[in-house]
Amino acid sequence: MQEHKVDCCVIGSGPAGQKAAIQAAKLGKRVIVIESDPSPGGACLFSGTIPSKTLREAILDLTGFYDRSFYGKDCKIREVSIFDLNHRLQKVTEELRNIVIRQFKKNDILLVNGRARFENQNMLLVVDKDFRIRHQVVAEKVIIATGSQPRNPLDVPFDEEVILDSTRLLAIGKVPKTMLVLGGGIIGSEYASFFAALGTEVTVIDKKDHMLPLLDPEIGMQLQTALTDIGLKFRGRIKPKKIERHQNRAFVTFEDESTLEADVLLYALGREANVGDLHIQNGGLALNAKGYIPVNALFQTMVPHIYAVGDVIGGPCLASTSMEQGRLAARHAFGAETHHFPSFFPIGIYTIPEISSCGYTETELKEMGFHYEVGRAYYYEIARSGIAGSSIGMFKILFHAETLELLGVHIIGRGATETIHIGQVAISHHAHIDFFIDQVFNYPTYAEGYRIAALNGINKIKRRR
Repeated sequence: MQEHKVDCCVIGSGPAGQKAAIQAAKLGKRVIVIESDPSPGGACLFSGTIPSKTLREAILDLTGFYDRSFYGKDCKIREVSIFDLNHRLQKVTEELRNIVIRQFKKNDILLVNGRARFENQNMLLVVDKDFRIRHQVVAEKVIIATGSQPRNPLDVPFDEEVILDSTRLLAIGKVPKTMLVLGGGIIGSEYASFFAALGTEVTVIDKKDHMLPLLDPEIGMQLQTALTDIGLKFRGRIKPKKIERHQNRAFVTFEDESTLEADVLLYALGREANVGDLHIQNGGLALNAKGYIPVNALFQTMVPHIYAVGDVIGGPCLASTSMEQGRLAARHAFGAETHHFPSFFPIGIYTIPEISSCGYTETELKEMGFHYEVGRAYYYEIARSGIAGSSIGMFKILFHAETLELLGVHIIGRGATETIHIGQVAISHHAHIDFFIDQVFNYPTYAEGYRIAALNGINKIKRRR
């Protein structure tokens, strides 16, 4: 058993853990990272954000998805094998894994492999897969960044071929002809759209009456229309009662006694904090009612020198926000100048078409009693969209009807997660809607949608005056 005495022990090497460790090292601290998987990177790199977004890009590229805009809906989808998709996944994850390793080495961060568990509030043991103790770590500060994992209820008969969660789905051996997706949240909606683009007959089932209810309602309607156009079906306001596998097919019985079956079922009804092996009670910690580690605004747990960041503390559960949480936690832990985590940040959803938003939705503005106006630009109005073969989508800008200050930007369509940052910066600086009108945008670009939407919105104000 190796013994280590360090300033900072980070548990987990996903986005939150990486940035926490690197920040602590930049502050001149001795840092150790404990990772349970053979390679660093966490679920984000091997079963979450990176694989799913790589899969999406590969599907769009290899199937010639956007050719449909030029040759019609009868345009034959190029057949893509799981081997083709996996080749890209493996190449991307290997390259990014090597980058993480290089960053740790460059910053003199010690990476040890094994499962961490608290022995007391300052000591952790690291055990191997055979439960043999390999390392003992004594740390001044501890940052928990163990992430989350798919929720796997005991009454769901998960396997590796037919009844799957989002992690198991990445290891299937062939593209299924039919698929059921239980859950119309972000993960369910993303994978549903991916496989629909591959030609799989996909049905999404959710207890809500539409997919992605967190979205601005108009954007949600645009998404549902776009997904219907590529063959995806949706059944809302219905709950599963029993999930079974019969031979090589999945069967679902619902509370209304209706049934559905398919080659594959994706169970995407929630995730939970990944703390099962941590023995957090030995560290003086406990989970909250939602099953996550509670923290204050500075990411301190109820034990002040133990911090928690990323998915393990609950929403927003984005790689981008997790990175910043990790950085801020490390800075506070070692007395560096810091600030509270921003309440204002963009959200990206990588369905087909992709979606990104920043700021208030119409629903929120109505609830707060704001007098607002809306400016819209549809992708068919944007030259860049026609050139790229992606005419589905829209820019939606919300702004105050009197002061003209920007209140929210919502984009659905190709390039949405890239172009959203223009709106993010403008809102952050309290810009007004005419800011976009007075700027010259490169032509042809998707970003030109800001100017078109701004003109649409300001003209409504002028007509009323």
